[in-house]
Amino acid sequence: MTSAASGSASPLRYVALGDSYTIGTALPREGDRWPDRVVVALAGAPPGLELVANLGVNGFTSRDVIEVELPRVEGLRPDFVSLLVGVNDVVQGVPPDTYRVNAARILDALLDLLPPHRLVTVATPDYTVTPQGASYGDPIIQAAGIRIVNAILRDLATDRAIAFVDIHELSLRAADDRALVAADGLHPSGAQYALWVERIAPIVTRLIGREAARSG
Repeated sequence: MTSAASGSASPLRYVALGDSYTIGTALPREGDRWPDRVVVALAGAPPGLELVANLGVNGFTSRDVIEVELPRVEGLRPDFVSLLVGVNDVVQGVPPDTYRVNAARILDALLDLLPPHRLVTVATPDYTVTPQGASYGDPIIQAAGIRIVNAILRDLATDRAIAFVDIHELSLRAADDRALVAADGLHPSGAQYALWVERIAPIVTRLIGREAARSG
């Protein structure tokens, strides 16, 4: 667990949902994962975040998030939740319409617990540009599938006034910069997640700052 208290404000309890990109598959240190890096990035901006649980699991689809991760969320008493899921729906051939239904169900369940400004969704990166990308389906077809699930999640989030952070084009840099790929040749490295956080952290700061401004 990572704690980031600053000043007299208590940090918000943060729960991260998703798949390998949330749990940080192939990273040498937990601190390299993007949820942990977001916590550190917000350490100087009260109230900040405390990562009380990273529920991401390698290989999880949107259905797995519904069946395994969502039931745990309420008991963790989160003040803030992130969601990144979709790549395994693409790899396993889940139809886009099914992904849409599942992702909508996840977001609606989270909205039963938290207001929209206490949620953030993050795009799925394009693994097809990595050295091992072709091992998980035809790169052209799979890249198109990733763009589809990202568009679906973006639209669902936007319709619900939930922030969507697009890191897709950042992941494409791995085609030319292998330092952005983890040792397994497939997942993002800590260096790539650092790029993501440069985009995610300011949005999260703005979201949690809305409530701080009201109470100030």
